Amino acid sequence: MSLTVPRLRIGSTEIIALADGEGPFFSSRGEAFPEATGAQWAEADRFDPGAVDAEGRWRLQFRAYAIRGDRGLTVVDAGIGPADGPAASWAPVPGVLPESLAAAGIDPAEVDTVVLTHLHTDHVGWAVVTEAAVPSEAGGAPSSGSAVSVRRPYFPNAEYLLQRAEFDALDALNPQLRETLTDPLAAAGRLRLLDGDTPLRTGRVLATPGHTPGHQSVLVAEGRELALVTGDLLVHALQLLHPELAYAHEVDPAAARRSRERMLNHETATTLHLATPHLTEPFITA
Repeated sequence: MSLTVPRLRIGSTEIIALADGEGPFFSSRGEAFPEATGAQWAEADRFDPGAVDAEGRWRLQFRAYAIRGDRGLTVVDAGIGPADGPAASWAPVPGVLPESLAAAGIDPAEVDTVVLTHLHTDHVGWAVVTEAAVPSEAGGAPSSGSAVSVRRPYFPNAEYLLQRAEFDALDALNPQLRETLTDPLAAAGRLRLLDGDTPLRTGRVLATPGHTPGHQSVLVAEGRELALVTGDLLVHALQLLHPELAYAHEVDPAAARRSRERMLNHETATTLHLATPHLTEPFITA
C-alpha cells in the first residue's frame, strides 16, 4: 500500500494520518448494520464509495493518528500491529505503522502520549511489542543461554491513556490483553487510567462510551475549527449520515448513539473535521 501521509492543520496543531493496513471486515456489512435500509446504503456508498469492494464486502482502512502541537506529540490508537499481534486472527497483519511513522518523520521515542480509544484488537496492535532479550550473568555480562521474549511499550517514553471504565471491562472485552497489553504497560509505569474527559498537552480526551464501556475520542479546537479523532465512534459513513443506526458490535447501542449525536452536534459557524480510523478518507468535514 502507498505510504502517503495526509495532514490536517488546526491553528498551530498538525494532525497526521498514519496508515497501518486495509482489508475486508470479518462479517458482512448487512450483519453489522441490520437496520440500515437500501436507500441508506445507497447514500452511504455515494458518500464513501471506497468502503465497498467489487464483491459487495465492507472494506476498511486501519489507521492511527498523530497530533503534533507546540507542547508535545500524541498518538491516538496503535493499529492492527505486527504479524503476531492480537488482531492476527482477522485483520490484514502485519501492519505498516512503523513505516508510516517514519514517513511522517516521527520517532516512536519522541511520542509523549498514546491515547487508546478502546481495547479492540485493531486499535492496540503496536502499543506493546515482543522483542528478544539475552539474559545476563551476574555482573551484567551476557549469558550463554538462549534469548527470551519480552513485551515492551512500542512508544518507550509515552504515557498510555485508557479510560478506567475500559480497563475495568477488560475481562469481558478480551482477557488475553491483560497479559499482552495492560500488564506490560503497568509494569513499565506507562499506563494511566482516566475518569472521563481529560485535558492533553494538545487537545482533550472526551469520554464517548457505547461502542465499548470506556471508549474515548480526542478533540482539538482552535478558534472556530474543531478536529475530532473519533476512534470507533464512527466506523462507517452510515453512522455519520444516520447516527441513530445501531452497529452490531457496540456493547451499548443507545449510549453509542448518544455519544455520536453529541460529538456531531456543533454550531453552524464552526467547522468540524473528523479523523476516522476506518473510513476511506482520513479526514472529512461534517
